Amino acid sequence: MPTTRVSRTLAASPDAVWAVLADPWHQARWWPRVVRMEAVEQERFTQVLGTAAGRGVRADYRVLEREELRRLAWEQELAGTPFQRLLAEAVTTVELASADGGATTVTIELRQRLLGWSRLAPFLFKRAARRQLAEALAALDGLLSPSV
Repeated sequence: MPTTRVSRTLAASPDAVWAVLADPWHQARWWPRVVRMEAVEQERFTQVLGTAAGRGVRADYRVLEREELRRLAWEQELAGTPFQRLLAEAVTTVELASADGGATTVTIELRQRLLGWSRLAPFLFKRAARRQLAEALAALDGLLSPSV
């Protein structure tokens, strides 16, 4: 089961980071390939992901855990989606920790349980996940960094 974890220290307070993380509407501003959000509720949300062909693919999620200013976890709902052929489970967890100077260390972890042929190439999923999580943290940093 590939588990990928990436961390970055952001020059923003935990309150500022949490305000963006806790509101799924903001994901279109920082999560890679998300072109818009739909059906956002307290415990569920849908990402519309852009593809290279310019089409949108819906990905539905359920919030598993929300510990204010500390931890947020969501799970992709896979049944009946194109993702179900490759994944049995996909859980994303974001953790915040205070850092020196009022900064915040953000750690994003993606845990995937693979199905079918994807079990034969976990390194491909891990590499793609590492790139996605690094892009998410970079975009979050850019969104929250003070303008110069």
